[in-house]
Amino acid sequence: MALDSRVPQGPIKDKWTDYKNHIDLVNPANKRNIDVIVVGTGLAGGSACATLAELGYNVKAFAYQDSPRRAHSIAAQGGINAAKNYQGDGDSTYRLFYDTVKGGDYRSREANVYRLAEVSANIIDQCVAQGVPFARDYGGLLDNRSFGGVLVSRTFYAKGQTGQQLLLGAYSAMNRQIARGKIEMFNRHEMLDVVIVDGKARGIIARNLITGEIERHSAHAVVIGSGGYGNVYFLSTNAMGSNATAAWKIHKKGAYFANPCYTQIHPTCIPRSGDYQSKLTLMSESLRNDGRIWVPKNMEDVLAIREGKKKPTDLSEAERDYYLERRYPAFGNLVPRDVASRAAKERCDAGYGVNATGEAVYLDFASAIDRYGKEQAKIQNIKNASAAKIYELGQAIVEAKYGNLFQMYNKIVDQDPYKTPMMIYPAVHYTMGGVWVDYNLMTTIPGCYCIGEANFSDHGANRLGASALMQGLADGYFVLPYTIGDYLADDIRTGKISTETPEFDAAEKEVTDRIKFFVENKGTKSVDYFHKKLGKVMWDKVGMSRNAKGLEEAMAEIKAIREEFWKEVSVPGGFNELNPELEKAGRVADFLELGELFAKDASMRSESCGGHFREESAELDGPQKGEAKRNDEDFAFVAAWEYKGEPAEAVLHKEELEFKDIELKQRSYK
Repeated sequence: MALDSRVPQGPIKDKWTDYKNHIDLVNPANKRNIDVIVVGTGLAGGSACATLAELGYNVKAFAYQDSPRRAHSIAAQGGINAAKNYQGDGDSTYRLFYDTVKGGDYRSREANVYRLAEVSANIIDQCVAQGVPFARDYGGLLDNRSFGGVLVSRTFYAKGQTGQQLLLGAYSAMNRQIARGKIEMFNRHEMLDVVIVDGKARGIIARNLITGEIERHSAHAVVIGSGGYGNVYFLSTNAMGSNATAAWKIHKKGAYFANPCYTQIHPTCIPRSGDYQSKLTLMSESLRNDGRIWVPKNMEDVLAIREGKKKPTDLSEAERDYYLERRYPAFGNLVPRDVASRAAKERCDAGYGVNATGEAVYLDFASAIDRYGKEQAKIQNIKNASAAKIYELGQAIVEAKYGNLFQMYNKIVDQDPYKTPMMIYPAVHYTMGGVWVDYNLMTTIPGCYCIGEANFSDHGANRLGASALMQGLADGYFVLPYTIGDYLADDIRTGKISTETPEFDAAEKEVTDRIKFFVENKGTKSVDYFHKKLGKVMWDKVGMSRNAKGLEEAMAEIKAIREEFWKEVSVPGGFNELNPELEKAGRVADFLELGELFAKDASMRSESCGGHFREESAELDGPQKGEAKRNDEDFAFVAAWEYKGEPAEAVLHKEELEFKDIELKQRSYK
């Protein structure tokens, strides 16, 4: 199949506006006769449901949780980007676009990213109107902070609960439409297959997770907003229920997958504590605004700290290596996530890790507390303030900005991060790869759309912090509602889609047979046994550091694990009841297939980019003096895949970017 991105012609800054002016529309009366299924009710799916229903479509929404409020979007802590330039620090739509493309190692689809930057300001207005309690400055205006990989403050936030507050806004908009009857909500349902009729997506097969009943649901279009697949690594910052099933099922029915090996390794995670841990906990990247990252300079201090003979607070400034400030002075501790993650791993691999496993660095707030304390003493006209008073005043400011994050760290680690530096280490977080979509957000299956983290288009090889919420809400509120109308305009005379067809029969039988196999298989090993084995292979050989030999071994090992899984998996309980182990079995089966594709994709790339270091091709510590290394052959490979063989320079010309006017030295932090 030839991939057609359907990117409009013309200057990049005019593409979206011109495109909206010429697409087909569905009038309000006809929208009442069209059904749309939305799978996933996080920020992308929830905002899409609310907006499509508000426009007049009949929406069926599916969530595997007991409420859309439980979607994993609530875990996004630090903020959402938007090019409002409230700080007057030089931000603009182009600057947000440029930072996002550059942060993704020039592997995003530029037209999609420019559109994302363009609609970002609308998102903030929408959310403020919904009552989202964004932080405000002293004068009552919306406040901003900075995130990694940028030189401006463009991140809007609600303390350390931004994702939760934004999701509550989308959820309230959904509830209004549920009450009006425009959204039919299916909580505790999981999509297990897509149904294709005459080449178009016309419905799904879902399982009621409480009763076990297999259900058929039809629609004129299907939208997948089911999030990412970071749990393929078993240990990740994702909720345990986060999975790849919906996206993987449409892939197996013809929706192409793109860049599966591009996974974000988040630098600010609470380190692993042991072999029996089931997930990892994220500390927001917003902490790097005020926290300084360091390890001891001297190995004897490292060993003394590990053995409990010294505390980190015993070390003087001269005995500490603030390695990000040393290596990347322009960005300091706010380098992009991939850079910070690789740098932390390099220091720990060199032996400077500070916890018992040697896999941790410090995130220290002592300087910020002292700085804020002195500032507050001046504001409050406290002369000759004591060190204790300065500390008290400074801690209050830090607590106001990050208090819930510090409380969470304290409960998990049982250490007071105000007095002892946090320990952090990189962990699997967001997946930039996903289902391939065109400019309309449609997959290679007509009538099947994919939005938010589940698609591949906006983040390239690395996602800048605070861009996940931006993409999810942009897709759901401001992009899909336009583009889906262009497709549905041809369905205004189609009428209801019947579920009593051979296509629905075949899809339901396939789902039922698979479920019965899991319950009836007389295996001897649990689902978690296989998931953990897969996760270890993925982290050790398909994680931050990769090489050709390890990737070949990984593919062989994952294949062997998959073969053993289908022989030896044991699923207790039945299928006509609530059975979490049965749910998990289907998801791990999908992860085992995805994991092999993931490793195959990684093996085909000789590049180091994003969060991944290809050992044969670059130095761990990065280019000297912050200068960029751009492999034109690698870029041409990606460009050829996306644009059907046109050389890289032609692609740049086609997108009418100004990259040719940007000196290579400006691409400074890779």
